[in-house]
Order: sequence, then C-alpha cells, then structure tokens
Amino acid sequence: MEKPNIFKDKILPILTVVAAILLIWHVFVFILNAPFERDQAARAGTEISFSELFPKTYNQERPVLPAPHQIIKELWDTTINKPITSKRSLVYHSWVTLSATMLGFLIGTALGILLAIGIVHNRAIDRSLMPWVIASQTVPIIAIAPMVIVVLNSIGISGLLPKALISTYLSFFPVVVGMVKGLRSPDVILLDLMHTYNASKSQTFWKLRWPASMPYLFTSLKVAIAISLVGAIVGELPTGAVAGLGARLLSGSYYGQTTQIWAALFMAAALAAVLVSLVGMAHTMVLKRMGVKP
Repeated sequence: MEKPNIFKDKILPILTVVAAILLIWHVFVFILNAPFERDQAARAGTEISFSELFPKTYNQERPVLPAPHQIIKELWDTTINKPITSKRSLVYHSWVTLSATMLGFLIGTALGILLAIGIVHNRAIDRSLMPWVIASQTVPIIAIAPMVIVVLNSIGISGLLPKALISTYLSFFPVVVGMVKGLRSPDVILLDLMHTYNASKSQTFWKLRWPASMPYLFTSLKVAIAISLVGAIVGELPTGAVAGLGARLLSGSYYGQTTQIWAALFMAAALAAVLVSLVGMAHTMVLKRMGVKP
C-alpha cells in the first residue's frame, strides 16, 4: 500500500490556493491604485511610465487596496512594536473585542441550551417558541445593534454588556438549532430501551440525550463563537467606540487609512480562527473522554 504524501495531498493544494489569491490580489492592487498615480502625474503636467507607475501603486500612503506587504507591516507595527496597553495596539483592541465576544458567547450558549431543552421536552414550547427563534434571525443585526445600545444607555447600562448582548443575539440561534437536533438524535429503539429500564426523564436526558447531543453542540459552538465575534464588532460600530476592533475599523474609515482597516480585519479573522480551533480542541477532548473515536 502506497504511503500517503502529506505535502502533495494536503500542503500543496493549500499553497496553490494561497499563491493564486496573492497573485490576483497583486493584480488588483495595481489596477485600483494606478488611477491615483496617473492623476497625480497629470496634475503635475508630466507623463508617468509603467516602470515608475508599477512600484508606486504598491507603496501608496493611503491606497484604495493595500498590498499584502503593507498589511503585514501594519500588523507587525501594531502588535509587536506597540505596547499591549497602548491605544494603538491591535492586541489591546483585540482584548476589548474578545471580552465582549466571550461574554456574549457564554450567555448565548447557556440560553440556547436551555431553550433547546425546553423545546425538546415541551410540545407547547416547541410550537410556540421555535418559530419566534427562527424569525428573530431574519432581522438584520445592523438594525438591531443601535436600538440595543440606545435603550441600554438610556437606563444607564453601557460598556461591555450591550456589545455582549448583541453577540448573544447572534450566537444563541445556532446553539438552539444544533441542540434541538442533537437531543432528538437518539433512535426510537434507544428511547424505548430507556423506557423499558423504567428510566426517568432526567435519567434519559443525562444518560442518553445529552451524550448524543455533544457532536451537534460542538459543531454549533464553532459557528456561535465565530458569529459572536461578528456581533461584538458590529456592536462597537454604532457607539462610536474608542476601543475594540470595531473602533479601529471606524477610525480607519474616518481618516481614509485603508491599511489600518485591512489590518483590523486580518486580526479579527485570526482571532476567529483561534477561537474556533479552541472549540474544536475541546470537542476532540470531550469525544475522547466519552470513548468516541474523533
């Protein structure tokens, strides 16, 4: 049997896709940034050659689309060169956003699990509440966020909690849907077996339904943690926040600092990847603990 080639089967396809993205990105950097350089040359009454135009499009101070090396430089400057307590440090802003993300995620997870348990065990709750849970996600979060911020500010609640509640609004839905599916996943024959053993509802829940729901729960948590981060960032936008990744996006848009905007976006993506990976690691540990082969 031929031994699998990890580089050929896994690493090479990823590198190929990354190389294609970088190539397309560099092409569009030139296309989008070149008009500014041509306009500057026209205003000065001179003509600019391709050999002069090409490097200038990749080193503009305020480019329409920053080049990858400009974003990497900005990330390095705002994460390594700046103290983490500095208001210009992306680490500081990431921590502010992460705090709201985690609080909203924890509240959303707890709320989602409780709602799912109620829906599974009570037919009235299932028929009356589940449609509203689904309908709640049809309202754009960008419309709800300002209302939540304004209402809570009017009663003296500001800071972390309003942003966390917006994250909760987004994160509880996948948990509800996943847990309902998971708690209902045991086969009828297994439920009948528990009934044969004269197991109570709580025993059936903890010894059958709950273990069976774990794969569904952690799959939902991966979606919930990522969307909680989105909720925290969106929650920072309508408040004119001075801290957080949303604040960096706002200040970058106000002053035309596109490199700062892209750096904040990449930082948010990296943060989301780390959070999803942590949930995935917890998933693997739980499955091993349960004796299930991942």
